[in-house]
Amino acid sequence: MHKIIFMLIIISTLTAAQTKYSEINLLINQGNFSQAQIFIESKLVEKDLAEIEKSELRFQIDVMERIRKDFKRTREEIITALKKYYPELNDETLSNWEKDNSLEMKMIDGEKRYFNNAVPNLFRINKEAKAQKEKVDGVKIDPIETFLKDYIPKVYEATAKTMERLVLPVKMKIKYTLTVKPNAVPDGEVIRCWLPYPKETNPRQTDIQLLRVSKSEYTIADDKNLQRTIYLKETARKDQPTKFEMELAYTSKAEFVNLFESKMPITFNQTKDVFDEFTKEEFPHIVFTERIKNLSNQIIGDEKNPLQILKKIFTWVDESTPWASAREYSTIPNIPEYSLEHKHGDCGIQTLVFMTLCRYNGIPAKWQSGWMMHPPEINLHDWCEIYVDGYGWIPVDQSFGIKNYLDETQKYFYLGGIDAYRLIVNDAFSKPLYPAKIFPRSETVDFQRGEVEWRGGNLYFDKWNYDMKVEYVNN
Repeated sequence: MHKIIFMLIIISTLTAAQTKYSEINLLINQGNFSQAQIFIESKLVEKDLAEIEKSELRFQIDVMERIRKDFKRTREEIITALKKYYPELNDETLSNWEKDNSLEMKMIDGEKRYFNNAVPNLFRINKEAKAQKEKVDGVKIDPIETFLKDYIPKVYEATAKTMERLVLPVKMKIKYTLTVKPNAVPDGEVIRCWLPYPKETNPRQTDIQLLRVSKSEYTIADDKNLQRTIYLKETARKDQPTKFEMELAYTSKAEFVNLFESKMPITFNQTKDVFDEFTKEEFPHIVFTERIKNLSNQIIGDEKNPLQILKKIFTWVDESTPWASAREYSTIPNIPEYSLEHKHGDCGIQTLVFMTLCRYNGIPAKWQSGWMMHPPEINLHDWCEIYVDGYGWIPVDQSFGIKNYLDETQKYFYLGGIDAYRLIVNDAFSKPLYPAKIFPRSETVDFQRGEVEWRGGNLYFDKWNYDMKVEYVNN
């Protein structure tokens, strides 16, 4: 029995598109997916192959299919989408964008395939392309930045006035729905579903009230689970969608620690257990590779002041890693290495780059994620926390970055601060769900959208939809 449970936990937390077989890894990295699958299938029939190795090999087939789903765009589709901005678009320009990773593509079985969001990302990553788009479409106002320009000074004022770290509480009611598409599972089969559920140990997030669940029987994971869930089961019916819903209310507060006006020296290494645990490598995504070491030396130079080292890291990631939507994390062997090679990343990728550089420089850092719940935009979001002696864990949102439209005392608000419009679900990445998932997860790193499976296997993201509705009770 213990062996079975151990196997289920391992299978449910596979985290990277790599195996111990160098031949398979090489074929996948080269885009020779069909050859890789043939090689994998030849290994799977070997009689002495352990079950865990079989699971890992089957997962590589799954990963290749996930990559295919992320890279569907053809060259003709890309050119058509870009003609509005580049009527005379030529092969040389396309080739240059591909070479500098502004236009993300992969060769898959000899055919060039572009990332589904390659065109929108081009205008985020490439400065010249961004300027061209603004020339054609005009400059669009970001509603989140408009909201924060007014909001952040209020947090700063409230913390200065009250001398409290936690201020400006916001009560929110949410309705979360996960809908499995009709006939994704045969009629009469039981679907297992894990929905995101709020963490209760963080003082920023309190008064959690579960108001309604679509099933009378459900399991809420203990808060000690670092990726927290509410677990439901439902029977599939022919030609009908299968819905899983919950409604809850909670109160969230903003937090701000002004590290740059602190009256005590900033240090990160006095609390030994925290320092030892959260400055170490965490494979496969927090690894002190040669690229990370060289980059750290480039960023930090001769700087010895711990606070300035932290600021340099935050600034470098903000200025050198523009936000762009990302392929699924389960298909990336090492996320920071991927980011440094491609020179962009979404919120989770930016956060992992920041965390890796922090840990390498002796700054304790841990993952945190869930949802951004701002009135202008509700979305999945990742950030982190760092441990500062005398203050404990404090928030850092690398993706929200430096706010250059604010004055010098407030532009680094998200380096030690965070707004109240958050839903915290995770305090770590790639941790087991409860109850244990039998099949590999759709998202092997983060947990925000949910996870779904039945006895026939995992249900990937294309088999279901999710929806978050938010009501602001006391705004």
